[in-house]
Amino acid sequence: MDPSLYNAWRFASLTLLPEWALVGLAGLLALALWWSFRGLKSEPKRARRLVLFSLRTLVALGIFALLLEPGLELRAETRVRARVALLFDTSKSMRLPATSGSPTSRIAELQRWLKSQLPAIQELATRFQVDVYGFDKELAPQDPQRLATLPDASALAQGPTTDIVSALQQAAQGGTGGRPLAGMLVVSDGTDHGDLEQGLSSSARKDLEKLPAPVFALPIGGEVQKDLAIDKLRVDDFAFVRSQVSVDVTLKARAMPSLDVPVVLRREGQVVAQKTVHLDGDGTAEVKLQFVPDRTGKFAFTVSVPVYEGEAVAENNQKSFALKIIRDRVRALLVVGRPSWDVRFLRQLLKKDPNVDLISFFILRTPGDDAHSTQDELSLIPFPTQEIFQEQLRTFDLVIFQNFNHRPYHMQMYLDGIASYVREGGAFAMIGGDQSFAAGDFADTPIESILPVQLPMHGVPPIDESPVSMKLTEAGRRHPITELLPGTAANEALWARLPKLPGLNVLGIPRSGARVLLSSNDDKPVLVVGEAGLGRSLALATDSSWMWSFLAAGQELGPRAYESFWHAAIRWLVRDPALTPMRLLAERQTFEPGENPVLEAQVRGNDYTPAAGAQLVVQLIPSEPGAQRQVMQGPTTGQDGSARIQLPPLAPGAYKVTATARKADGSTIAEAEEAFVVAPSSLELSDAAPRPDLLKQVAKATGGRVVSASDSIANLPWRDPERVEVGQRTTKPLWDTMSVLAVLCILVAIEWSLRRRWGYA
Repeated sequence: MDPSLYNAWRFASLTLLPEWALVGLAGLLALALWWSFRGLKSEPKRARRLVLFSLRTLVALGIFALLLEPGLELRAETRVRARVALLFDTSKSMRLPATSGSPTSRIAELQRWLKSQLPAIQELATRFQVDVYGFDKELAPQDPQRLATLPDASALAQGPTTDIVSALQQAAQGGTGGRPLAGMLVVSDGTDHGDLEQGLSSSARKDLEKLPAPVFALPIGGEVQKDLAIDKLRVDDFAFVRSQVSVDVTLKARAMPSLDVPVVLRREGQVVAQKTVHLDGDGTAEVKLQFVPDRTGKFAFTVSVPVYEGEAVAENNQKSFALKIIRDRVRALLVVGRPSWDVRFLRQLLKKDPNVDLISFFILRTPGDDAHSTQDELSLIPFPTQEIFQEQLRTFDLVIFQNFNHRPYHMQMYLDGIASYVREGGAFAMIGGDQSFAAGDFADTPIESILPVQLPMHGVPPIDESPVSMKLTEAGRRHPITELLPGTAANEALWARLPKLPGLNVLGIPRSGARVLLSSNDDKPVLVVGEAGLGRSLALATDSSWMWSFLAAGQELGPRAYESFWHAAIRWLVRDPALTPMRLLAERQTFEPGENPVLEAQVRGNDYTPAAGAQLVVQLIPSEPGAQRQVMQGPTTGQDGSARIQLPPLAPGAYKVTATARKADGSTIAEAEEAFVVAPSSLELSDAAPRPDLLKQVAKATGGRVVSASDSIANLPWRDPERVEVGQRTTKPLWDTMSVLAVLCILVAIEWSLRRRWGYA
């Protein structure tokens, strides 16, 4: 054994006895001493009692020492340097100005301070292991020399959010080699959006107090900066058409003058609601914006407030969201020329449908009827033509003319408005009868222009009263309106079994893009559907569809065919999303700035077969007023009619996308719309105020303090806990030497001799 290998020693016990045995033996020795002490009470001389008891105690201790087998442990020790952690805030809020109106950002201020501290860091490294981190929510090791000399300081501040407590906990646990922590330094603006967002809570304080070393804090940007921000935005995920929608907006102001702030809500650039709210210089205000959506779909909305001079951040003066507008109930207008079985069955079906809000009119009196009586004497009121077709028309999702002639009611002036209503997204259906189509004088009127089929020329009989058997056309076999049963064969068989029709209205040639779904055996059109601008229309050339319920029930087919047909027809007319030929769906509701938004398209033709090889044309519409639309060539659909659309990175805001699928000849197959938002998920830029008070509380909770930019970090009161590592060790026994045994024997002999001399033997 080379003694030069060891530089430290300590006493150690080399006994093999278990701890419980040592405790038991110690108890026995103590009991023996106590019994000995009681036996010496008869000795009148105190000095003798003291000498004898002292000798017996030394003997007992010697015996116990032999049981412990004492020895020396020789150790080769090296001292371990403690660790210092330096944490630099690299979140996005550090890109904000250091002070109001300053061209210098907070991260640039941090960089300048770090450059001045490089010599102090080198000096600190001679005493401690120095770990340097950049942090937002997570830690990332950094080179202080690189951070101090990076040309573009703003490139450092990219973190999405700040969580000081989490960063400190990670730094405290992240040391190498088990080195003790001497302390941590946090350089930050204090804009925490983690556990400290609402201040130093009791749970956050407990987490900080558990840290094994003090935290020193250097605040960056200590001045409260001028800023007006939309702090919160609350709106439902969807809303109902023609029902009031509320958007709750919370504004937050810092260092602003007292002012009246206009708050504006826009839908794709158009103002739909606005209010002015009074806001004090520091504080919050809430405002409720309300509007009534007039059509279904998914739309992009933006809430904005003005950007005032001197504001630290302009990005937080607006927030965007996408809102899906759906139908609560289909609002249908049924206009009937005269009562009939067909009218009765359709009206009953629509009235009992909980998804339909039906307004129906039976025209039993024309404006020229009973001209010699006053209005008060008449039980039948005139048809409210102006109110229905001018004032209330656009409150309906669907208009149905059932065996109705417009001329007796002087409606010529309203027909163009009905046609415009359909082209702008409404729905229209005309059902046959002796007052419908050409028999109702609709030829050469605006109504004919929105029908999916032309009407016969004058002189052609408008009605054919020959009984008719029906058949599905090729388009009808795939269309959802005529799908009464799942499966092509079962569906065709059911249509073939339905009762014959007693006659048909004579229709002309289907328009371009229209589809004949039902025809007679001699190929006369019975049911034709088509598009009319943004709307849809349906022509049913019979007033006997009620037989599909009544007579079919007598044939034990039940009323299912009639109900299924009309339910599907209404859903198709009002563009129920489940029956839309083309669908466009954003991969997510919100995308990050700089990210490529992705949308999935599914295209089917008018016959509902997959539209393979369709070329997509994409139109991107920003919600900003005056922003330019972008039109770009999209991908081509695959064999299943699907395509993946990837857009370029976009600036923050709300966007609407319109995708048009076209054939090789350029004709349009279908069109679909989708809306999404581009916004950072981080809250870093929503509140511009630095929080030096929060950093002070963090430092105080850990036993540290706030430091100034002029303090040298090498001179901070870092803890320097003693920590050693043992490389080698060996033991040297002390109990088995002759000198130890001799001392013990001498003590026993002296005690025995004194007892003999004093008369105790």
